[in-house]
Amino acid sequence: MKTVTKTRCFLVLATLFGLGSTLQAEPLKIAYSDWPGWVPWEIAIKKGWFKEAGVEVEFQWMDYVESMDTYAAGGLDGVHMTNGDALVIGVTGKPSIGILINDYSNGNDMFIAAPGIESVKDMKGKKVGVEVGFVSHLLVLKALESSGMTEDDIELVNTPNGETPQVLKSGAVQGVACWQPSSGQTLKIVDGSKTIYTSADAAGLIYDILFVDPESLEKRRDDWKKVVKVWYKMVEYLKDEDNLDECLEIMAARVNLTPAEYEPFLEGTYILKLDEALERWEKGEGLGSVYGSSVISDEFNVKYEVYEKPADIDKYFDPSLTEEVAAELKGE
Repeated sequence: MKTVTKTRCFLVLATLFGLGSTLQAEPLKIAYSDWPGWVPWEIAIKKGWFKEAGVEVEFQWMDYVESMDTYAAGGLDGVHMTNGDALVIGVTGKPSIGILINDYSNGNDMFIAAPGIESVKDMKGKKVGVEVGFVSHLLVLKALESSGMTEDDIELVNTPNGETPQVLKSGAVQGVACWQPSSGQTLKIVDGSKTIYTSADAAGLIYDILFVDPESLEKRRDDWKKVVKVWYKMVEYLKDEDNLDECLEIMAARVNLTPAEYEPFLEGTYILKLDEALERWEKGEGLGSVYGSSVISDEFNVKYEVYEKPADIDKYFDPSLTEEVAAELKGE
């Protein structure tokens, strides 16, 4: 009886002093990594905008592949992935729902050739280091297709993204495909190397998205909408030239670079404004729609036996939170 009485008294006091919501709501655990479209979250974190919005979050900084593994194991409420990789995790690991399109890659994913190689066609018969089955592999296929070639014209060497600079420098391969910051590091440490194809040549092939656990979304939809709203507050702040220097300092510090070193990354990552994101959420064919782009990724995954059957694309996306945030902001 004494224990029950104490518990009841504690709950009454918690309610009186406004502690109830804190006790009930655990922080949303969200993983983010060094992709330039996800590092901007650091701005909102440093500014304290989540607290202002009334949502508890715990952003966990980790390697991209590690973040997907952690999510699949049930250790996270949300994780940032490309649309293609989310299909893989959903079919082979754990389902997720994309609620926020952060950006599309606009040059930061690169197909880089060794010195003396001038074009994709020059790669015929040569070795290419790439993380097989991941988004860089898809980029290589798009590059080959653009030059009238197929995968049979090159030899793929499975190479983790973070090791691509050293592998190209070693001479073990004559080309690599990777994303920032590895792509920038490759160009820096391999004298005479050059890009022969980038995601800017296929804008919309790679969308970067916040995916969340379906159960978490159902239970805490209002909190997730607050997260979406904070993102667009950050985007508006970032897009204001008056704030660029401050934003660069915050983002560069997160990845241990100088602002000058980090600034080019923004050029290769097209961070979407709210109205632009709404356009990408519209269903359609081709790279201009996240749905059309995901069909291409799905076909790639099936072809390369990442999984057996085509995925149900519609189940992976929910644009409603972005739409509601847009409606609320227009009404302000």
